Amino acid sequence: MYYNLLSQLKNAIRAKKDKVVLPYSRMDAAVANVLIESGYLKSVEVEAVGSKKTLIVRPVRSAKNGMNDFKIVSKPSRHFYFDYRSLRPVRQGHGIAILSTSKGIMSDKEARKQKIGGEYLFEIW
Repeated sequence: MYYNLLSQLKNAIRAKKDKVVLPYSRMDAAVANVLIESGYLKSVEVEAVGSKKTLIVRPVRSAKNGMNDFKIVSKPSRHFYFDYRSLRPVRQGHGIAILSTSKGIMSDKEARKQKIGGEYLFEIW
């Protein structure tokens, strides 16, 4: 799940690691692609070894674009859904929210642009 992706990214950035290797999941890959578009990650690669796939993620470690922290909003015990009119900027515009919509995983800015709502997964800044 994306919780593991986020916590391992945060720990890797603080430990000044160049890459994070995670088990592959489509959800993690979709979240990572949105984080690349938003400038929080450098690259994401899928590596297949036999029947197992791994996700190799390279975080941005600069102070301006790097990830400082995150907040999980929707959890397995409680799901939050928002329409595009209810989405507000995260940290006065210095962060982004990630939503799971009917058109896939996207940032809050993209969801507002396409006028589509969905499940509010987490915030990152």
